[in-house]
Order: sequence, then structure tokens, then C-alpha cells
Amino acid sequence: MQQPYRNVSYTRTLAVSSLLGLIALSLAWELVLAPLRPGSVILALKAVPLCFPLIGLLKNRMYTYRWVSLMVWLYFTEGCVRAYSDTAPSRWFALVEVLLCLALFAACALHVRLRFQQAKSAATV
Repeated sequence: MQQPYRNVSYTRTLAVSSLLGLIALSLAWELVLAPLRPGSVILALKAVPLCFPLIGLLKNRMYTYRWVSLMVWLYFTEGCVRAYSDTAPSRWFALVEVLLCLALFAACALHVRLRFQQAKSAATV
């Protein structure tokens, strides 16, 4: 396997795993880990929009990588706000959410870039 193809598979693996991590964290944070408070079940619904791009990432659709890299900034913003405003147990989950969002964005952006480079090099051959 050539180096560019290996890098594309690494970025795909990182994108899928960080998206799955965001889904798991969103559900666990609001339903199990955070102290129970009114509305925590409704806050767990934030994981639903994350399930839609999972299919596109698993099918390796370029368009999905593009729009996920934009959508992830909503979750990044939520993580930053909650890291600043929540108390200690919830603050750490928010920081993990921020890290997962950064990993997902970097993986999607790099994946798109590497796939364009592959297409460009294949067109010149």
C-alpha cells in the first residue's frame, strides 16, 4: 500500500472514531455521568444529528467529510461554553468534547485534502 493511501485510511479511521466518541460522550454525559437535572434527557438529543454523518463517513463519501467539518463547530462551541460555565464533573466532559471536535475537524479536513491530492496525481498519470 502506498503512503498517500495509508494516510487517507488513517484520517478516515480517526474521523469515524472521533465521531463515535462524540456520540458516546453526548449520550453518556447527559444520561449517566452528569448529575441529574431537569432537561438532561432533552440535552441528550444533541447526539441525534451526529448519527446522520456516520453513514456517509463509513461509506467514504467526500461530501460528508466536507459538511461534517463545518457542523462540528457547533459542538465545539457548546463544549467551550460548558467548559467555562459548568462545574467540575461536567467541565471535564466538555473539555473532552472540545478535543474530540478538534480531532474530527482535523481528520475531515486532512482527509479531503489527501483525497484531492490523490485525484490530482491520478489525473496527471
